[in-house]
Amino acid sequence: MQRLIRAYLRAPRFFGPTSSAVFELVRRGAGASAAAVLVHRLHGGSRSNGSVMRGPPIGIFYRPTRVRDVSIGCSRLTHCDRVAGECSAFVNLMASLLCRGSTRDAAFSQALDACADPVLADLLAAYRRYPLDPSLDAAAATHCAVACFMEAETPEDAILRAVNLGGDTDTIGAIAGALAGAAWGVDALPARWLASLQDAPVLITLAMRLAAASRP
Repeated sequence: MQRLIRAYLRAPRFFGPTSSAVFELVRRGAGASAAAVLVHRLHGGSRSNGSVMRGPPIGIFYRPTRVRDVSIGCSRLTHCDRVAGECSAFVNLMASLLCRGSTRDAAFSQALDACADPVLADLLAAYRRYPLDPSLDAAAATHCAVACFMEAETPEDAILRAVNLGGDTDTIGAIAGALAGAAWGVDALPARWLASLQDAPVLITLAMRLAAASRP
């Protein structure tokens, strides 16, 4: 929680309303778990997509057998909603499997088998059947990102499809981009994107350190 708050204080614009409200309560003295519960009650829920967007590094760091439990625990720091945690676990498990050599279809199938929410599992299993809703809702955002990734031929295709949906485009693009990166790697990204990427050396160094420290 303290690490998240430090990141929030450096760049609060990168965090959504649910996470921001939790961080402000903790800064004023609330306990970490109590703050998330209180925000959940005050906002009438916490099924927003912030914990899904920030989660994929967990998938890089943790091996597939650990990643689900860690993902749900990290999501609950800010999002008490069970579906938000399941969405984060789904994406992070896919990322964990993909960057360790699983095929796209195999990673998708394993994530579906592990999903403990039947409604979410049905939505993602039949992602072509349902219209895409690029909203703040965790399940809707995950559906959009997974659909864009699963139907893409390249990382560029996946990311452009995601951001061109509109709506909460930065979050959906980030989730789809994380899956695409885990599947195809940085060398598959367009060189023109990397050349203009803000803070590219810092990000690449962090990515290399994360990969080097990851669990096999």
